[in-house]
Amino acid sequence: MQDRTYTADAEPGDDVTVAGWVHEIRDLGGIAFLILRDATGKIQVKFEKDEMDDDLVETGLGVSRESVVSVSGAVEEEPRAPTGVEVTPESVEVVSAADPELPLDPSGKVDAELSTRLDNRTLDLRKDEVQAIFAIRAELLRAVREQFREFRCTEITTPKIVATGTEGGTELFPITYFGEEAFMNQSPQLFKQLIAGSNVERVFEIGPIFRAEEHNTPRHLNEATSIDFEGAFCDEHDAMDVAEGIVKAGYEAIAENCEEELEALGLEEEFDVPEGEFPRISYEEAIERINATGELDEQLVWGDDLPTEGEKALGDDVGGHYFITDWPSEIKPFYIQDHDDDEQLSTGFDLMHPQMELVSGGKREHRHENLIEGFEQQGLDPDQFEYYTKMFKYGMPPHAGFGLGGERLVMTILGLDNIREAVLFPRDRQRLSP
Repeated sequence: MQDRTYTADAEPGDDVTVAGWVHEIRDLGGIAFLILRDATGKIQVKFEKDEMDDDLVETGLGVSRESVVSVSGAVEEEPRAPTGVEVTPESVEVVSAADPELPLDPSGKVDAELSTRLDNRTLDLRKDEVQAIFAIRAELLRAVREQFREFRCTEITTPKIVATGTEGGTELFPITYFGEEAFMNQSPQLFKQLIAGSNVERVFEIGPIFRAEEHNTPRHLNEATSIDFEGAFCDEHDAMDVAEGIVKAGYEAIAENCEEELEALGLEEEFDVPEGEFPRISYEEAIERINATGELDEQLVWGDDLPTEGEKALGDDVGGHYFITDWPSEIKPFYIQDHDDDEQLSTGFDLMHPQMELVSGGKREHRHENLIEGFEQQGLDPDQFEYYTKMFKYGMPPHAGFGLGGERLVMTILGLDNIREAVLFPRDRQRLSP
């Protein structure tokens, strides 16, 4: 719209055209106010009924909430107005009228169930606190990209349609690809390893992953955003350093650049940037500390995966972000390298928030023969991954990396109750539309 002024830029003495949504109408008898909202804020439009054209008043005050309107007029100073200024309209155009019966209240005065909000996401996103989540998410991803570049990483994009799953198994969404069976990719893992071995050395990707897991929990999605790193001539310790740096950079950028958004979420007083190094706890120590809390019905033993209750108990004990290192080889993927002095112990690690896992990573197996053995030990056919394994014959350097759940990072940073709040249009077992 030509010559449109954002509400935040309207100054006393200006003649402006502002356009946006009808947030509220307040009729006080002889005087009434229309509150117009756009992406930058709200502005008050004043109607003095006895001094204005009847058609102008009727158009301005007869419109339903959330209709799109364009208002032209003079901006005047008014200390009692919500933003200190108001517009005296010369013309009001209803650009797009809204149905008076709204499925939810964008003003936030009436709460709505999460399912209703997600069914009507366009309306839901008109609320300040919901917009704040996605503004913070955008700032987080900007900071993550910047920090990766500080680590001398090149951003890449890998295929999302693949012939075989990254980790095998049944957690794959099959599709038909020109008459052949294909799958939506679970992870960029294999491709990013190939690129790290290509002389590019350090790479990162921020993109979607797809997992056909039948979870129905507040922290699982079937389509998620993965923040991935892979670095040649890196070991698991280097990869943990990068993961820690990425997470801290995100927190720092939000604290510095998202003051208004944090205020909209009520977090301005309690948002803390992690300080100090994240502790690195071995898997063996982790299960000992979990068992010592007495929170589980049965004691954990070597080789057990950590249950949700165990992760929470350990998180409460540690009190902040921490790594779990040196996992049993048998519960880590084939591409994770084992320690040279103990084949039962892998170089795999997880980065944990006190509430949940954020990152899984480790040093990769770069030796061709060992890699083939890893496939066979986990019941996978190496021939199905020949495009991947053959490149390990041609000089593959030692390398390490990780995958970080983007939505889980947003969820834990902001203390959201449900991971679906961190996604514009989430995909889970029950939700395929919108």
